Amino acid sequence: MDLDDEGLIRRAVEDGDQRAYTQLVRRYQSQLRFSLRQLCGGDQGLADDMAQEAFIKAYKALPAFRGDARFSTWLYRIAYNLVMSHKRKNAPEVNQEAVDKVQAEERVEEAQQLVMARDLDSAMESLSDVQRQAIHLCLQRGFSHEETANIMKLPLGTVKSHINRARAKLRSLLQPWREEVVNG
Repeated sequence: MDLDDEGLIRRAVEDGDQRAYTQLVRRYQSQLRFSLRQLCGGDQGLADDMAQEAFIKAYKALPAFRGDARFSTWLYRIAYNLVMSHKRKNAPEVNQEAVDKVQAEERVEEAQQLVMARDLDSAMESLSDVQRQAIHLCLQRGFSHEETANIMKLPLGTVKSHINRARAKLRSLLQPWREEVVNG
């Protein structure tokens, strides 16, 4: 006659009947190993080790089992905690010093980009409206000279002149940035 979980637990705890606990193991080992394989990313060996450890831990703690939840729920909780503990122990250590250094470098780079954007905006403001529009359409929006000429309703040669003059002016105004990048 098969006993329910409560009967098997009672026999294992009160009578020290190891065969009763063996029946509990047989009853839940396949399901537990299957679930643990999912938690262990498909690692069969690790799942089997975790299952074995969970059953041992559950056996030792069996006298403390209160029956507030089903035995299977209690067992799965033990197994889940074992896997999470294993993952925490085996997680790669974070080199906080390296993380801090990278974050500091990123902050410096962001600050430099903000200053450069401000200087570029200032340099762009020094251009005439037509030069700024031509530069914007060609260099920032990616239109060809011909497309820009059509959009602005200007002759192609005039658009090219505006772009060349604007580039020369921007190059002159942004020369300190260019030297910093090259010599940086």
